[in-house]
Parts: sequence; C-alpha cells; structure tokens
Amino acid sequence: MTTDRYEHDAAPALHPFPEGWYFVAGRAALERQTLIGKAWLGARIVAWSDPGGAVCVARAVCPHLGADLGPEAGGRVRDGRLVCPFHGYEYDAAGRCVATPYAPPPEAARLTRYETREFEGLVFAWHGTGGRAPQWELPAPEGGAADWSAPEFWSVRFRGHPQETTENSVDLAHLRHVHGYDAVSGVGPVEVEGARLTSRFDFKRTQKIAGVRVFAWDVSAVTHVHGLGYSLVEVREHSIGMDTRLWVLATPVDGERVELTLVSRIRRMERPRRPVVGMRFLPPGLRTRLMNRIVIAAQGRDVMQDVAIWGRKRYRPRPFLCRSDGEIGTYRRYCEQFYPDGRVRRPAGVEPAPGE
Repeated sequence: MTTDRYEHDAAPALHPFPEGWYFVAGRAALERQTLIGKAWLGARIVAWSDPGGAVCVARAVCPHLGADLGPEAGGRVRDGRLVCPFHGYEYDAAGRCVATPYAPPPEAARLTRYETREFEGLVFAWHGTGGRAPQWELPAPEGGAADWSAPEFWSVRFRGHPQETTENSVDLAHLRHVHGYDAVSGVGPVEVEGARLTSRFDFKRTQKIAGVRVFAWDVSAVTHVHGLGYSLVEVREHSIGMDTRLWVLATPVDGERVELTLVSRIRRMERPRRPVVGMRFLPPGLRTRLMNRIVIAAQGRDVMQDVAIWGRKRYRPRPFLCRSDGEIGTYRRYCEQFYPDGRVRRPAGVEPAPGE
C-alpha cells in the first residue's frame, strides 16, 4: 500500500496561530449541545452558556487537579455551571469556581478564559500573542439580522493555514481559473486600515444543477477581512435582486490543520426581479430558505476546489507575481501585523529554495 506524502516540512512555514478573533460555535449549536469541546488554536477548549445567555469559552483544564473538562471526558453543564467530571468542582460563566461537593470553593480556582464576542448567532474568541488582550474589535454587520434568513452552516477540515485561505479575498485570477467565474474585475484598490482589509470585485457566473443551466449570476461583492480568521463577503446579485452575507471563518486546529466554516444568510426575498426556477409560487420565507441552501451548497463546492490546492501547496514568501495577480503583495504586508515577529517562521535547519 502506498500513501501520498506532501513535503510540507521542507517548505517555509507560517506561524501556525496568528493573533486575532476566531470562530468557536454558533449559538444554536451551543444551546443544542449544552457543552462543546474542541481543538482550537493548539489547545483543548470548552464553550457553554448560562441561563442568562452569557457565553464562556475556556481551556478545557480544571484548575483543581488538571482534569479534562470536555464532554468526551464527562464534563457537563448543570444549571448553567460547568461541572468537572473528576471531583465535581463547578464553574460559572465568568470562570470562577462557585461550588464543590464537599468544601467551600477555593477563591483562586479559576478557568483560563478567552475574551468572547457574539453577533448574529456566531460566537468568536480572541487569541492574543503572549496572552495579550484584544487589539481590535469585530464589527457587527450593518442593518442587523431581522429581515435575514436563519444561517446555514458548512464546514471542512484540511491541512492548511488561515493566511493562505484568506488570500483568496484578493486573488482574483484564481476565481477565473479554478472556479470558472466570468468577467472578473476588481473595483478600486484594496483598502487597508489597521486590522481591516476591504476588497471589491464584480463577476458573472452560470450556475448548473445536475448539468442543467439554472441561474446566470451577475454579482458585485465586497469582502471585509478582520484578521486571518474572519471574512464577511457581502454579495449583491443584480438580476434577481438578492442580497447575501457569507462569512468565511478559518480557524487553526492544531498547527497543521484548519477548520473552514461557511455561514450564509440571505435577505428575505419578497419580490425577485426575475422568476427563480421552481420557486415562483413559494411563500417568501420558504423561497429564501431554499435559495440560502443553494448558495451555501455552491460555495461549499467552490471551497472543495480550493481545498484540493490548499492541502498540497507550499507557501512561497516571495512569489513571482504577474500583473493579473491582483494585490497579493498588499495583502501579505497587511498580514504581518498578526504574527509575533511579523515574519515567516522557517523550520530549523531548512535552507530556502530559490525565490524563497
């Protein structure tokens, strides 16, 4: 039996955990599962919420004697408190030990918590270099969520890095070559202000289902990047008159793999500008939900085309770019602020290849 082996270890490596805000879970998943445990930026974490809705994201290590607090190890939430499976220590959403089964709780026993933010049912936590506090805020999308569909989620794990995935926000050439977009054009220069990067582009695309041409998209998109774990793409489809919010959330798992989560919401479709195939007589709410599922499925297919490349590519710190590559250089300079020393980390003993 043979196994494909990709020589990533011989390539220059990006620091595995850039500073920033990273996705943890959806509010609906927190409420459904009660306690979530996962690998997140090289650590085991747990997340839960109390009856008042306050969310706690913390290291999955009990400060008493080091037990794993995740649900797989027997951790559970009771009355909004996280209960350790080893000795029954209870922790509130502020991370404080508030009860034990047999003695007053030790005042110094506190969970290692992460700063959290939540909007539109999405929970994020801050990873700071050296444990430092948040350096910027994630802005909630303008206009709220009242007239938007419920979110649809899609995710995949693969070997990769969030800088590489987020680079797609400025890599217009790959939209044509990998995904088959037509008439792709940038609209104005990429804008950078601190931790925010904004890019704008237009494109056209033919959507097929089972090989049958269903939609011809005419799209304007604005991508809002805030660090390497958070991108919000605001999409206007002109021929139908459809507005979409697509979050692209890249979260490092363990230093080698990344979990990429897509979250899609569509503004309620009351009166489309042209008939939508098979949906003309559906009520607006149902029409909106179905279109949202079509959108998230199409975006998932695009991501899987990218995954086939991301999972095998080598990072090139000094690529040989051409004019059609867009503003990759601008993007990479923007990324430097999220690393401890602003530079690529090279594995010890590895000599650079030509051009690196």
